[in-house]
Amino acid sequence: MVTHTIISVNFSTNLYTFFFLFYPLPNLMRPKNYSQMEKPISIATGKFRSNNNHNNVWFIVPLFFLLCFVLLCFGYSALFTDTEETVFSIPDVTQNSISPEFTKDDNFSRLPDDPSPVSSSCSGRYIYVHNLPYRFNFELLDNCYLITRGTEKDICPYIENYGFGPVIKSYEDVLLKQSWSTTNQFMLEVIFHNKMMNYRCLTNDSSLASAVFVPFYAGLDMSRYLWGFNISVRDSSSHELMNWLVVQKEWGRMSGRDHFLVSGRIAWDFRRQTENESDWGSKLRFLPESRNMSMLSIESSSWKNDYAIPYPTCFHPRSVDEVSQWQELMRSRKREYLFSFAGAPRPEYKDSVRGKIIDECLESGDQCYLLDCNYGKTNCDNPVNVMKVFRNSVFCLQPPGDSYTRRSMFDSILAGCIPVFFHPGTAYAQYKWHLPKNHTCYSVYLPVRDVKEWNIKIKERLNEIPEERVVSLREEVIKLIPRVVYADPKYGSEGNEDAFELAVKGMLERIEEVREMMRQGKDGSDGFDDSDDYKYTFSPYEPQNFGIN
Repeated sequence: MVTHTIISVNFSTNLYTFFFLFYPLPNLMRPKNYSQMEKPISIATGKFRSNNNHNNVWFIVPLFFLLCFVLLCFGYSALFTDTEETVFSIPDVTQNSISPEFTKDDNFSRLPDDPSPVSSSCSGRYIYVHNLPYRFNFELLDNCYLITRGTEKDICPYIENYGFGPVIKSYEDVLLKQSWSTTNQFMLEVIFHNKMMNYRCLTNDSSLASAVFVPFYAGLDMSRYLWGFNISVRDSSSHELMNWLVVQKEWGRMSGRDHFLVSGRIAWDFRRQTENESDWGSKLRFLPESRNMSMLSIESSSWKNDYAIPYPTCFHPRSVDEVSQWQELMRSRKREYLFSFAGAPRPEYKDSVRGKIIDECLESGDQCYLLDCNYGKTNCDNPVNVMKVFRNSVFCLQPPGDSYTRRSMFDSILAGCIPVFFHPGTAYAQYKWHLPKNHTCYSVYLPVRDVKEWNIKIKERLNEIPEERVVSLREEVIKLIPRVVYADPKYGSEGNEDAFELAVKGMLERIEEVREMMRQGKDGSDGFDDSDDYKYTFSPYEPQNFGIN
């Protein structure tokens, strides 16, 4: 990869240094600890064309005087910075130049869709990406083997391929070729960061930005310390991050309320409310400064500055045509099973409805398919196994898992399988930028307030739904597919927004609401990080009368 250097110069004493900007040093002169992810990208370097420098004397002397003349005529201060610095260069559409491609093991590409000068289409959409110290993101990738310490799963392979993981090689006539990967559901922060570096309205000028993205891999960082570490260790990176952010000039504009970060874990993991060593997670989101920021994660909490965006699925289309092709395949499927469930029982959770669901599935004979994802059974991380079942099912049961949400609901949408929810926190109270507000148009709701009072006969309830209603629900589900996938980083345009673009759009709109409050002289903190205890209650979501269309 082409590397670039910014060099500090004292013009009065070291003009000779200036020459090397045009007659660059070989790569061997870089420091041994040079990291491609940390070092700046500005003006291109090259190589010596000849090993005999004496032959170039008569070329160097006139070039030296020519350069002095240019400096006297046009000034030289803009060519240099006052100190040596590290710059995380991004494709800036407010400039005419095209930034070179930036890669981290072929993960973080920088190929802007539109390298032309600023256009009206970016008005109100500019995003500035903070160049965080290496330890807050890329160091975690370089030391990925530490992330899953104490568990049986090696997370390192999932980092490759833009965070999508290894490409699926065996399609078994189930998946589209090349567009499916073995994607880990906790890789959202890596995927989002990579897609952000291809966002067409990035800017290097933070004064133009409507929002500031903070690429801290909070989920990966905390995953190193979830088991066997005290709370001071679990909270250390959170304190260090906030100490770094609050001294940056961008923080002062809105006290951080135009800043946002992304987590591949649920938001609850960052809201530890006590100092008890036995309590779960970190207190990142309860730090005073962090409360001024917004967080996007796979599951939101009950605080208003946490927002849910879809789990990464294994489908990452490379074009609009691929999405359309997959949608048509799901429309044309003849579905063998009335309903199915992919998962494992949760006997450790006394209030879990999973045991009841599994029992009813087994009692329903050939009308229900149970994909047992318990340890040692079917590999449910392989999308081939999951899609085989879901694409052949009319309805897919989606009870809460270890938390309210689960990736399986997005897998069911991909398969055109109508999701059946038992708690509003699984979807309705979560993904407001990606799923319709009218939840009755794409899903079935069978609320279970208390598993002890279970009186639902799932097979009978689903059989009550008229066929025309089933067709309508399935069509709405299939229409949602483009909205819940994280497409190839170079895919995406207006009118064909994927999960990433809808998340960015929603975040920009929310920040603009706060900015408008401040323009009106109101307090931008008013209600910003309030808790909404009503959010996950059953009352706002009425059960459906299947006989009414």
